[in-house]
Amino acid sequence: MVVIGTWNLENLFRPGRDGPKDKPAYDAKLQALGRSITSIGPDVLAVQEVGDPEALDDLARHLGGIWHAALSTHPDRRGIRVGFLSRHPVTVVADTTTLPGELSPIQIADKPAVPSGELGRGALAVTVEPAPGFVLTLITCHLKSKLLTFPGGRFSPRDEGERARYGAYALYRRAAEATAVRELATQLLQPGSAQRVIALGDLNDETTAATTQILNGPTGSEIGTGGFARVDAGDRWRLWNLAPLIPDEQRFSRIHNGRKELIDHIFVSAALLTPLPTVRTILEEELPSVGDNPGARQDEPGSDHSPVVATFPLP
Repeated sequence: MVVIGTWNLENLFRPGRDGPKDKPAYDAKLQALGRSITSIGPDVLAVQEVGDPEALDDLARHLGGIWHAALSTHPDRRGIRVGFLSRHPVTVVADTTTLPGELSPIQIADKPAVPSGELGRGALAVTVEPAPGFVLTLITCHLKSKLLTFPGGRFSPRDEGERARYGAYALYRRAAEATAVRELATQLLQPGSAQRVIALGDLNDETTAATTQILNGPTGSEIGTGGFARVDAGDRWRLWNLAPLIPDEQRFSRIHNGRKELIDHIFVSAALLTPLPTVRTILEEELPSVGDNPGARQDEPGSDHSPVVATFPLP
């Protein structure tokens, strides 16, 4: 079997800046993350919110054994980026912030802000061979958050008009970023049913959200629908969200203001659906409920997300 997971590590910085304030708090964070990763036992783990690249190296050393790390070279303005931890060598095949050329630059703030033609954080694609002849192409991303930030770094709007506008700007960006990741997946889905492609990461929205569903490609064959078992021409381009395979009681990866939500997802191509993988969320510590102030958990151990993990039987 091959175990693939995705996990938002929540501000994995070394002490200072956006990370824990001191080394004891940092060590506690590494220990908590390490316990969960050891419990998962992944072959490959996609990670998000890696600040200092050295911090990911620290985590790999804490895990013990041989780990291979790959990180996007395109962090956001806060310095966080996506990447992979793998027990097997990885080869980077794409590291991009480019939106599809057909999309007009998107408005991201009140004018006179310059429209953006880029993802806020790079999307990273790698190939890995976790078992002989079982080659995977994986794309990880971290789409624009639903958490709104207003001019001057405020987390509260001056009025409801400003809240509505910045909610729209966040939605514009998340939709455009999802489109860019979908286009990258389409480029990597080569002809033939044997192509094993996985797109995974923090999509910052739930399964039925329009931005999340952009990743599907052609509709009508989602897991749990009547069309799932029927082969058709669209299967070459489809990606299937594995969320319906998560047990009902586990089907969330974050708790926001007391509400459970699944915002971390794993999509796979047709070649990885037979037989169906098992999918679950895993966390050694109880998942906290978070609010709208990202600085409130600066010294807390672990992460405010749960890992989402899929186990694939080998053919």
